Amino acid sequence: MIRRRWARFLYIVPVIAVAGASLAVRKLHAEADAMPLAADRGAPGMARALREIRTRASLALVVAHPDDEDGGMLVWHTRGLGARAIQLTLNRGEGGQNEMSSEVYDALGLIRTQELLVAGRYYGVEQFFTRAIDYGFSKTREEALDKWGHDRVLSDVVRVIRTTRPLVITSVFTGNATDGHGNHQVAGQMAQEAYLAAGDPTKFPEQIREGLRPWTPLKVYARTPFFEITKEGMYDYAIDKYVPVKFFDYVNQKWTENQRPTVNLTIDEGRPIVGTGLTAMQVAREGWGFQKSQNGGGTLPNPGPSSVTYHRYGSRVTATEQEKSFFDGIDTTLAGIATLASGDTQFLKTGLAGIAAKADQAFNQYSQEKPWAIAGALADGLKGTRDLTAQVRSSQLAEPGKSDVLFELGQKEKQFQKALAMSLELEFTTGVSSQVTLPEEGRGGRGGRGGRGGGGMLRGGSFTTAIPGQAFAVETQVFNMGTEAVTAEGVTLIPADGKNWSVQPQGKPSHDLTSGKQTMFRMAVKVPVDATITRPYYKRDSLEQPYYDLLDPRYVTRSTSPYPLTAQARFVYHGVPFDMEQVVQTSERLAGTGTVQDPLLVAPAIAVSLGLPGGALPLTAKSLSLTATVHSNVKGPAEGTLKLTLPAGWRSEPTEAKFNTARDGEDRVIPFTVIPSGIKTETYSIAAVAEYQGRKYTEGYHMAGYPGVRGYPLYSPAVYKAAGVDVKTVSGLRLGYLPGTGDEVPKAIENLGHEVRVLATSDLTQGDLSGYDAIILGVRAYAVRADLKAANGRLLDYVKNGGVLVVQYNLQDFDHNYGPYPFKLGSAQKVVDEGSVVTVLEPNNPLFNWPNRITADDFRGWEEERGHGFLDEWDKQYTALVETHDPGQDPQKGGLLITRYGKGFYIYDAFAIYRQLPSGVAGAYRLLGNMISLKKNPAYN
Repeated sequence: MIRRRWARFLYIVPVIAVAGASLAVRKLHAEADAMPLAADRGAPGMARALREIRTRASLALVVAHPDDEDGGMLVWHTRGLGARAIQLTLNRGEGGQNEMSSEVYDALGLIRTQELLVAGRYYGVEQFFTRAIDYGFSKTREEALDKWGHDRVLSDVVRVIRTTRPLVITSVFTGNATDGHGNHQVAGQMAQEAYLAAGDPTKFPEQIREGLRPWTPLKVYARTPFFEITKEGMYDYAIDKYVPVKFFDYVNQKWTENQRPTVNLTIDEGRPIVGTGLTAMQVAREGWGFQKSQNGGGTLPNPGPSSVTYHRYGSRVTATEQEKSFFDGIDTTLAGIATLASGDTQFLKTGLAGIAAKADQAFNQYSQEKPWAIAGALADGLKGTRDLTAQVRSSQLAEPGKSDVLFELGQKEKQFQKALAMSLELEFTTGVSSQVTLPEEGRGGRGGRGGRGGGGMLRGGSFTTAIPGQAFAVETQVFNMGTEAVTAEGVTLIPADGKNWSVQPQGKPSHDLTSGKQTMFRMAVKVPVDATITRPYYKRDSLEQPYYDLLDPRYVTRSTSPYPLTAQARFVYHGVPFDMEQVVQTSERLAGTGTVQDPLLVAPAIAVSLGLPGGALPLTAKSLSLTATVHSNVKGPAEGTLKLTLPAGWRSEPTEAKFNTARDGEDRVIPFTVIPSGIKTETYSIAAVAEYQGRKYTEGYHMAGYPGVRGYPLYSPAVYKAAGVDVKTVSGLRLGYLPGTGDEVPKAIENLGHEVRVLATSDLTQGDLSGYDAIILGVRAYAVRADLKAANGRLLDYVKNGGVLVVQYNLQDFDHNYGPYPFKLGSAQKVVDEGSVVTVLEPNNPLFNWPNRITADDFRGWEEERGHGFLDEWDKQYTALVETHDPGQDPQKGGLLITRYGKGFYIYDAFAIYRQLPSGVAGAYRLLGNMISLKKNPAYN
């Protein structure tokens, strides 16, 4: 959810019953967001809804990472044509960069998931993911398949196709060298292979045993790649080499050489979307711009022609060489649903014709000024859909076919319900109440409590996290903004975990909703003591594992675990019942932002953490300072104890500490001094255990995210891995650090026994830098720090006067000779094989010899990658210290360079030490120790 300032108050409404159905049995279509987008409200939202009920067109887009998607194509099909669209993203972008916070790996994956969910609201898609993990930049398809496992990925893709049953599959990628990234190539390959496998009951039969049905898509496409054919071939940017011009067709199992894939279809993304005042591409770019961790925030393009081209790899229907639509040759009308069945289908055809007539009537008679005028036709269409569904269920239609018809009718039922509620202009909202007592009955008019001028929940705010055993109130509200009278039969509160949540209605709400009237319900809710904690349904035990294990297999391929509570309201119009649903929301007032609404979470009463997952412990260390943080979700005071579990022979001061908190959301920071015994070059585990009301708590969580994107809880055990490292530094160093896009280097320096001052803009522009023995710049600092660019001359003067400047890797905005002598970043080479051989070119360079002797052994045991942003060219004043490269890559010497400038030193380090330090990689600490100690190096004094 985007944090934005609302121009109106939220309506809160209560719940009058509870159902214990699990989401594994009962599918909900609840919105996790408190408010629809502008494009989904009023006239533009109605235009889309009326297109949806008239077509069975559906497509699935398969891509590799968040932000790979062809958003303009998706928007045109969902908002322009009313098609149902699915986006399947193979991984969550865990190995990408992060321009918005210091979070990496799985936390970044949660952030990019939430960013993509926001973007997907603009695209109008339902989203899914496989279990594959983005393990960093991948140069080959073979590497990706080796890490992920071909069948593991294909199984998840097939599962999504069988679950959502699209008529067409497409991808941004072809599965060939022009895709440029190994993960991209796998996405293209999987789209084509799933086209063949999803309808084959012998493929992944365990899914059939679970209740899924085979599904045979009718067409498969991929976007045609843009590339230039030269005498050297075509360029593969993943490996930075020219390769032969050839493309493999995974559907027909054949190679095409010396030519581009044929363009079978051109899609104009510059066409306007009704009611929005924007083109499909502009709507898409609005959504894409929210993926800020990668793009820093998008820019809305000017309206104008914009087209993309696609190649057709397979079709099970007659298709011409040049097409106008993905759906050419496919009957996407409601009558086309009958083509799924065989045998005596006359009743089906008759029923579908009746439904289609009502859909057409609503579409043709819709008036923006009088949306309620088509409510009768929509109610008739909904009733006709349900009646036909009952007929199909009791019919003798055979399988395959019967289930497919029922699936399509189920989609129509959902779409008719949405369109009917929109035409009646009903507002349904639900949330946790901040009020202690039930508002007075009968005060539900426009000026009453909870109306546009009030709203107790928003005024006082609510808690955001419930704990097992907690009691609270939930309010729901319905407001009839239209002219048609509606009956509000009631509201059901549905727990996602299917457990025994206690729900007790309060008050006597009105059920008659005439024009301009609202009704409010309030429920006393108690969370069961065994309630499921809101957390990812997947995990991995090691950062080296390139795929997730499932904690709850019910949710495999879903974006997230379901939020704990959903409110479902039942209405009746002209004798036809219909439902509206929303995830129960919370309200929080943030200074500078306003009131923010997010889904309610369930978390443990107490969470405990030890900060970073690990770090270095020098062999000579006499003590280790650790800080434990106890976080309370208890609604009121809480008291308990905290202690550390230590290796044999170690002790801590204090041995045990008491903690107390006064309120929900409060933290207590408790310092410990750990006194080790006999440190060796091995890894030691230290765990924190908190005890509260007789229960022990051994894990903590943080809300992965940044201001502007919804946070999601990431849990980790309260364990610190202390790696015994033979590392030395000089005592008494004064060090400065300028953050870039985020890393944990300052914490690592503290592991080495030094304090670090995080520099502010004022330090750069007017502070005295001469007292610092070394200044380190955070990763990609030149991309995100305008103050750094402006003050670059002061930093070079600092070096010239005797300072040491360590510049960690950069990409964009760095190729402007910010160093003391010229260099060129060029294509910003990367070395992604963390096990690549590193050759020390200058073993006698003082940087490699004091206070630690650096050898090739110090580059063993690295994680994820060697580094990014290797320099391409540099002045002879720089000395390249090492060389490394991936298989098939040219030698890369631009990863670690040093030059003397005046009295000081300038170091460019493209090696990803920032990724190694939290994992306690010894060589990274030793190299860092030498860099920050360089000013004191006796070879230069």
